[in-house]
Amino acid sequence: MDVSTPLFRQHSREWRTNQYVYPVISRRSRGLSIGVNLNPNKACTFDCVYCMVDRTVPGRAGGIELERLAAELDQMLALVASGALFEQEPFTRTPEPLRRLNDLAFSGDGEPTASPAFAEACRLAAEALERRALEAKVVVITNATLLDRPQVIEALASLGPRGEVWAKLDAGTEAHYQRVNRSKVPFARVLANLRESGRVRPLIIQSLFMRLPDGPPAEEEIAAYLERLRELRDAGAQIDRVQLYTIARTTAVPGVEAVSDEELSRIAERVSALGLQVGVFGAPK
Repeated sequence: MDVSTPLFRQHSREWRTNQYVYPVISRRSRGLSIGVNLNPNKACTFDCVYCMVDRTVPGRAGGIELERLAAELDQMLALVASGALFEQEPFTRTPEPLRRLNDLAFSGDGEPTASPAFAEACRLAAEALERRALEAKVVVITNATLLDRPQVIEALASLGPRGEVWAKLDAGTEAHYQRVNRSKVPFARVLANLRESGRVRPLIIQSLFMRLPDGPPAEEEIAAYLERLRELRDAGAQIDRVQLYTIARTTAVPGVEAVSDEELSRIAERVSALGLQVGVFGAPK
């Protein structure tokens, strides 16, 4: 399905009066994704140079109101099930092939697994889909820094076959990881978490490539990235597919720009040569 739409650039995490739940048309989900923001406080274990969250505006303090989250999930899924969502702007402009619910996605203003409410929110998401008899997945989009926490492991296990983990891997070396993701969590721990989590369930690896002020990643870095993928695979991590993408909206650090579709495709060919399924998502047109 080769469908492009200006809606791919509109990933606002605000919807009407909701605090946590918002709809987006996602190019990587190839359809409607209902976002769940467990980080209105904007807390994250990464501080990525390409982050598209506006951190010049302070986050909202306080914990997650689970009753409100449950109500927002139910109301949003009611709009989806009835088709009424696509009668509201800007979703009236959604191309027909994209008018399908793909997932409920924990993807907000920070790392969702860092929220104390993560486990309970997973339960609420699964129950909301079951009530509406919707076959969508529950996707956890994570930077993998906390996948070794017992409570996170238990929460993911509770989702069963409905759950998917989309985990980030943007680097092949500690130096590039610190330059791009800027985290206090060592790169080795992220790799270990990917390995152990991938031994339990298939992972979708998400990798963002960009042009920094001094240019795109060097060949040595790309080769190291490919080697990390190979090591994960050889260590028993199940990699369902790799999603290669680039900058789509305004970034936290000036001078960070999208790489070309051709650059992404060249990297994709090398990922494919490892025997891995790969998808390429260039900058929205």
